[in-house]
Amino acid sequence: MWTMTHEFEVYVQNKPGDVAWIADVLSKNAVNIRGISTDLGSSRPMIRVVTDDEASARSALKAAKMDFAEREIQIVALPDRPGELAKVTKLLSKAGVNIESLYILGNKGSNVEEIAIAADVPERAKEVLGKFKS
Repeated sequence: MWTMTHEFEVYVQNKPGDVAWIADVLSKNAVNIRGISTDLGSSRPMIRVVTDDEASARSALKAAKMDFAEREIQIVALPDRPGELAKVTKLLSKAGVNIESLYILGNKGSNVEEIAIAADVPERAKEVLGKFKS
């Protein structure tokens, strides 16, 4: 099973407090962070965030005058057992889809984990993940 949402790539200066600033802006707007990662070593440092409410997150980031971009991501529910991530990533690889970011979002109960995947070819990723059976 998969669904689609967006990740926010928030561009930062790579200084103390960047993550706290983003977390504070989102929390003050009742936006829950489902996944977060940092990419501070790149030429354009960023913090990637997946939330439970992309419209409110977008509004909060704009109101705080944060520099950000959005990207479509696929959320996939996988059984929480060895080899499941390998299965889905091999399918994407065989289809020529490059994974540009990946998050483990957490457990959804009944031994099911959710992961979020941003791919270089979102349409092809949707097609592959739509056929994925664990």
